[in-house]
Amino acid sequence: MQDEPGNHNRTAVITGSTSGIGLGVAEALAASGCNIVLNSFTDSADDHALARKLADDHGVETAYASADMSDANACRDLVEQAAKRFGGVDILVNNAGIQHVAPVEEFPVEKWNAILAINLSSSFHTIAAAIPHMKKAGSGRIVNIASAHGLRASPFKSAYVAAKHGVVGLTKTVALELAETCQGLTRG
Repeated sequence: MQDEPGNHNRTAVITGSTSGIGLGVAEALAASGCNIVLNSFTDSADDHALARKLADDHGVETAYASADMSDANACRDLVEQAAKRFGGVDILVNNAGIQHVAPVEEFPVEKWNAILAINLSSSFHTIAAAIPHMKKAGSGRIVNIASAHGLRASPFKSAYVAAKHGVVGLTKTVALELAETCQGLTRG
């Protein structure tokens, strides 16, 4: 993605982006010239310092936005804040996710609900908020991070597997509605 002229002055919102895959995506997009909105559920000095470091390292504008990805309004507000600050949202990467492992009969209901909200529903809400901005701009890209669990099951991961299968289905539906602006990635 280095020095792709098409990414200069574009804005990317990446959920779950202060570590791991999300941070790697943010770094690659920043290196290609994108302005970046980092996100996680915390709001620490380290989070804001990470955004500043990304800006300094790559000569782009960055912002950090804390959001509870289990809250529909917070998901939508994340996108709206990015659009307000940067004038639009060109790239949306849905990466936020959590995990809990337990047999189905012992799986805590609150964990089930949280995993589906964060791993699946947050993608729906951020996509719904981003589409109008992308349509207005005449282009946009949506990338939903699934996993191998979006394609196959694994024992003791009922909520995670269900959510990731849902992400794959959501991605296919959005792709049909928006043609070439939606992509899903699975590892494995």
